[in-house]
Amino acid sequence: MYTRILVPVDGSPFSHQILPLVKAITSATGAQLALYQAVEKSDKQSEVEHALQTLANAHGAQAVCTVASGDVPGAILAEAARVPGTLVAITSHGRSGVMRAVLGSTALNVLRQGGNPILVYRPQEEDADAGTAMTAVERIAVPLDGSELSESIIPQAVELAQWLKARLVVVSVISPEATRAAGIAPGDVMESSYVHSHAARLSRQHGLDVGWEVLHGEPDEAIPTFVRGWPNTMLAMTTRGRSALKSALAGSVTAAALRVGGVAIYTRMP
Repeated sequence: MYTRILVPVDGSPFSHQILPLVKAITSATGAQLALYQAVEKSDKQSEVEHALQTLANAHGAQAVCTVASGDVPGAILAEAARVPGTLVAITSHGRSGVMRAVLGSTALNVLRQGGNPILVYRPQEEDADAGTAMTAVERIAVPLDGSELSESIIPQAVELAQWLKARLVVVSVISPEATRAAGIAPGDVMESSYVHSHAARLSRQHGLDVGWEVLHGEPDEAIPTFVRGWPNTMLAMTTRGRSALKSALAGSVTAAALRVGGVAIYTRMP
């Protein structure tokens, strides 16, 4: 699926905290690890390259440094496009519920401009000190709400699960507020049938180990809690940079998961 994972860094320890997870993925798949840093002025490039190469050597990675001329997201995407089969993996800032602040402007612009999925991870505050950062991917959780938007990630989630040899888990949420607004009596039968049918079809078509779960509560609380309670689980979902009128999941769950931290998200924008 991917032959290279490109990790943009900025010289801060925070931007390095996705590296344990990415190294676990490259070890499991044989993909190349490349660290990328952009500089605004060419007279700084040599100095930055030296520090980046030192970091890359410590992680068995390739070091790539280019001049961005003020457009860091564009420079990241250009480097990703230079080598086909590259996945961009970036540590997010996750400071508030506003999507730009949650992802950080660089990550959000890479996601918006690139058109391809990226891997985003925000460590929990204690990860750096306690060594509790995510270091493997055993399950891929795919939240669905019946919309085409939420289901659009399924083909890429399947490929991701095959690539990582991970279990796929289809997840749906029964939200009391949503069912009241729609005049639907709350219950598990319809949701169970929905996710179970998806799980059975994906297992039959792709020969994958596919499970399913029905959660209760608001999606932006229930899904991050579920994923964090199941170690080594990655979310795979479509997201949006603004309020998602067509899908209760898009945007709000991504923001909530990154705000809480400790969740890796494989995501794309439509």
